Amino acid sequence: MGVNREIDRNKRPPDPNRCHDGSANRSAGEEVYSDLKTLIDLQRVDQQIADLSSQIETFPSKIQAIEKQLNDFIHTHEQRQQHLSANQKERRDMEGEVQLIRQKISKHKDQLYLVKTNEQYRAMLKEIEGEEANIRGIEDRILEKMIESEELQNLVKEAAGRLDSEKARVAQEKARLEAEARASKEEREGSVRERQELAAKLGGDVLVHYERVRKGRAGVALAEVRDGKCMGCNVLLRPQLYYDVRAGEGLYECENCARILYSSERLPTAAEAEGPQAAAPN
Repeated sequence: MGVNREIDRNKRPPDPNRCHDGSANRSAGEEVYSDLKTLIDLQRVDQQIADLSSQIETFPSKIQAIEKQLNDFIHTHEQRQQHLSANQKERRDMEGEVQLIRQKISKHKDQLYLVKTNEQYRAMLKEIEGEEANIRGIEDRILEKMIESEELQNLVKEAAGRLDSEKARVAQEKARLEAEARASKEEREGSVRERQELAAKLGGDVLVHYERVRKGRAGVALAEVRDGKCMGCNVLLRPQLYYDVRAGEGLYECENCARILYSSERLPTAAEAEGPQAAAPN
């Protein structure tokens, strides 16, 4: 049977499998319990810091997205205004073209009285008919432009009425996100201070071991033991190691994932098992 991988808490040079606790006035069990409680709190705070950091990283993109909504709204509004202006210019151009054609028709009708042959007369009538057909085609396009213009005018009018409210909405949402970002940063700063206080309670080797495992195990350096298993990697522990962790007389690491092990169901010590009479004089 292999030797339990206990994390040494005595003062000594840093070792990958050993940690240090500076307290000398408490029992080993009390010191282990204190270290484990501090480590559990430290892991909780580290997770808070990680969660807050991830949350803070999302705020710039959220603010950019809300600003983009306003920019897209303004861009669409400006495009419709430009489209409406182009529509109105095209209508004016076509109306001017119709006016010129009508003038040509009037001139050609006057010339009908001046032609001398039937052939010239028929040719002139055919030209007038072609010009009138041209007018009808242009007027159909003018009508289409008028319908399109009416739709565009309604959209432009609606957007113009909404523009101020959209600007106010985006400004309010942006201010809310910026306030949340500031609050999250302040909360993270508080968690960082709490982390420093917790880390100061641990011996150097314990903290070094914790940091090494945390970096190598996706931020989770501690694992509870339950039903004979390490809940961090779900690997079955040797019975002696499982017992030692539950006894709470030392700090132990999982032989598979190297996480620091703890139990929520601590076994009673020998003195606790014997009861208060064990310490009474005969």
